[in-house]
Amino acid sequence: MDEEYDVIVLGTGLKECILSGLLSVDGLKVLHMDRNDYYGGESTSLNLIQLWKRFRGGDNPPAHLGSSRDYNVDMIPKYIMANGALVRVLIHTDVTKYLSFKAVEGSYVYNKGKIHKVPATDMEALKSPLMGFFEKRRARTFFSYVHNYNESDPKTHEGMDLTRVTTKELFAKYGLDENTVDFIGHAVALHRDDYYLDEPALDTVKRMQLYAESFARFGGGSSYIYPLYGLAELPQAFARLSAVYGGTYMLNKPDCKVEFDVEGKVCGVTSQGETAKCKKVVCDPSYLPNKLVGRRFWASFSVWKANCVKKVGKVARAIAIMSHPIPDTNDSHSVQIILPQKQLCRKSDMYVFCCSYSHNVAPRGKFIASVSSEAETDHPEAELKPGTDLLGHVDEIFFETYDRYEPVNEPSLDNCFISSSYDATTHFESTVSDVLNMYTLITEKVLDLNVDLNAASAAED
Repeated sequence: MDEEYDVIVLGTGLKECILSGLLSVDGLKVLHMDRNDYYGGESTSLNLIQLWKRFRGGDNPPAHLGSSRDYNVDMIPKYIMANGALVRVLIHTDVTKYLSFKAVEGSYVYNKGKIHKVPATDMEALKSPLMGFFEKRRARTFFSYVHNYNESDPKTHEGMDLTRVTTKELFAKYGLDENTVDFIGHAVALHRDDYYLDEPALDTVKRMQLYAESFARFGGGSSYIYPLYGLAELPQAFARLSAVYGGTYMLNKPDCKVEFDVEGKVCGVTSQGETAKCKKVVCDPSYLPNKLVGRRFWASFSVWKANCVKKVGKVARAIAIMSHPIPDTNDSHSVQIILPQKQLCRKSDMYVFCCSYSHNVAPRGKFIASVSSEAETDHPEAELKPGTDLLGHVDEIFFETYDRYEPVNEPSLDNCFISSSYDATTHFESTVSDVLNMYTLITEKVLDLNVDLNAASAAED
């Protein structure tokens, strides 16, 4: 604590650990602190006793659930797109050597009261029960166009400039009906609302290509992979990377207080009476809900409070322990189900996540499922019912809500770089986008993610 650092990182959530690793690799002197005595922050994984303490207030879970240490229950459950940005970061930093992954078996979408496998290619579109015969032909033609589209080859554009044509206009050109547009937009392109329909179509086409390429990578039933032993393995792997490159870690450091100089710029972090000096601070929203900023006016000294973050929403989540796979998912041991907002007459999508003992996150025969959505009421149990109804019988179920925050400070003025809270999605694309944006703000560089994707491999069954 008596040294000066280039960057102090507060919180060991996944975003903070990725940044700690990247900055250490860049040669910066990094101190990484956490008020907790474990890695992961909000994105940690809990054993059964820890889960019971958090939700039931006791430490005696029923014996029929099995050994506590066999559980690794994610608090922010998400899958990794097999060709996505997080995999590219893992390969870029060589963190893959610390981790083992397994392909996720299924990806489904909720439509008219039933769940269906998400078609990712033109051939899958032909087989999908989501569409009637003529709609399948139109969808196949559209998927073929997306597959062949090359931004640098005008011959593949079919006369359309996708930087100008809206997504709605692109769908209309192929005559796709509302149900088809719904599952493509939300379960393939992974948009979280329908604003994308009025935006340039290029982004949606690229998202669909990423989904299809990810689907083809491991030849499984979905476009996703997931680390063995749960998502807490990810922040720990990046923490290991940071330590290899000279990063210093201090867990169990309570009351971390960010210090500012008279110009309002960060100058250090104080904990337990000691202050470590630094040039920049990276943290999650819980470490900087507000700050005291000092500025000198002539002979007087004025202090005022400025907010660093603002509340932008709330996530409702259910976590369930089960003794069976989710019904109607082909007995998949790992699966994602997306319930588009229109299907539920809601303003936001709902997401179902399920993994099991096959990923070493539960005892043999046990499954861990979660249902999450942007909260629109104060009653998560009732609000999440469309998703929890898909689970079938559950051994135990827990409900919670948490507030989402985004930074409102100006990092160029105070040198504080604050991550956004995790959203309700069950994939990491928005998470990594936030990390990459923060990395550019901190370093004034763009991370080069042109990597050999063949360097990543899923664990063998």
